[in-house]
Amino acid sequence: MSDPGELIIEPKSGRSADACVFILHGLGADGRDFEPLVPALPLKAGLDVRFILPHAPRLPVTINGGMVMPAWYDIHEMSLDRRVDTAQLVASAERIQALVSEQIELGIDSRRIILAGFSQGGAVAYQAALSFDAPLGGLLALSTYFATADTITLADANSELPIEIHHGSYDPVVPESLGKAAHQRLKTLGYPVEYRSYPMAHAVCPQQIGDIAKWLNARLS
Repeated sequence: MSDPGELIIEPKSGRSADACVFILHGLGADGRDFEPLVPALPLKAGLDVRFILPHAPRLPVTINGGMVMPAWYDIHEMSLDRRVDTAQLVASAERIQALVSEQIELGIDSRRIILAGFSQGGAVAYQAALSFDAPLGGLLALSTYFATADTITLADANSELPIEIHHGSYDPVVPESLGKAAHQRLKTLGYPVEYRSYPMAHAVCPQQIGDIAKWLNARLS
């Protein structure tokens, strides 16, 4: 997979960042898809957060007739369990982990780095965060599923990682049952995980934006 780069939004204060939030987009989109979310988040004054919105590579996607589009990995079947190309998913997660490591090398404390992902990007965020070998600040899973729940090697460094799951109760793309299944699996594994449901489809709603900001403020303050 080629590396198509990432969109980086520096703190609006003009000061150097002391925290970083990664947001991974969904299938067929790119990093710009979540660019409007950043200024809409009512973050606390004094938080100097760098947002990094990576772009997925362009891949042929089986469920879309082999059409080439931005994708973190191929999806072979649109069944409830979703048969995916696990090797491609892991490769995408390793790319995100390399970007996280770059931020650490730049001086950002790993515990002030948060991974967030929507839909397909959320599956990558699960893999990247839970297998990362340094403690992170949190994981935000938006309208997504834990695709590698049965294959992931969990990192001890993130065994207590705070996880927030959001899902739409009317989601026709990623059924809410998959979000709830991830929540239950993570609870069984002992993670501190919270679940929020919203009366929406496969999207982000205004109420949710407020909840995301509250969660980020709590994690980064």
